[in-house]
Amino acid sequence: MMSRSRDLRDEHTPRRIRKRLSRPRGESGLGDFILGGIDGVVTTFAVIAGAAGGQLSATAVIILGIANLVADGFSMAVSNYLGTRARNQEMLQSRADEEWQIEEFPEGERREIREIFARKGLEGQILDDVVETITSDRKIWVDTMMAEELKLSEISARPLRAGFITFLAFSVCGFLPLLPFVIGLTDFEFMLSVSTVLSAITFFALGAGKGQVLGVGPIRSGLQTFAIGGVAAMLAFGAGHVLRLVVG
Repeated sequence: MMSRSRDLRDEHTPRRIRKRLSRPRGESGLGDFILGGIDGVVTTFAVIAGAAGGQLSATAVIILGIANLVADGFSMAVSNYLGTRARNQEMLQSRADEEWQIEEFPEGERREIREIFARKGLEGQILDDVVETITSDRKIWVDTMMAEELKLSEISARPLRAGFITFLAFSVCGFLPLLPFVIGLTDFEFMLSVSTVLSAITFFALGAGKGQVLGVGPIRSGLQTFAIGGVAAMLAFGAGHVLRLVVG
């Protein structure tokens, strides 16, 4: 406890505070990596499980798996890129709109600032001083309106980086279940068993990482992700088995 208290004091020195505020946690690409990694393992192992249910060959597993890595990985990366870019564009548009409103009707925007801080319990001379201080600086004024009125955070990942990290994580993590088939480990059943173990380990590791990012228990988060992957695999195996029976 004493060690944690000392670390907490160290984290709240003026220098550490300035450094932390200049590099917010929201700019990390770890979330994009976990997102891409989980989706990569889920979809790739679902392909393998479906192929196993349909009693396809190891060659078919490799072809379908790699095709899935390339196509789905690219699709997910582009989707993340476009989504991040759209959020950034929304942020810029909202900021431009607030700047226009302040320019066209400053008194109305001042009343909004006063109402925002009055709802926080400020009143009298303190409220007057806060309103005057904020509205005397255009950037601080707009920043306050963005955060308090629109509830929009300007922390966002760079679109190109978000797309690249997503594709990288999808490809790397999604390739792990395919590895036993690519290197040709003995018979199909053994390759499927090794692939299942690799997928389970990757699911748990990514889930634990997600829990670390979100501030929840890593073991619990890892088990949840493992369970989701297991359900996806069972559904894919069942679909492959049923289709084999139907098609004959």
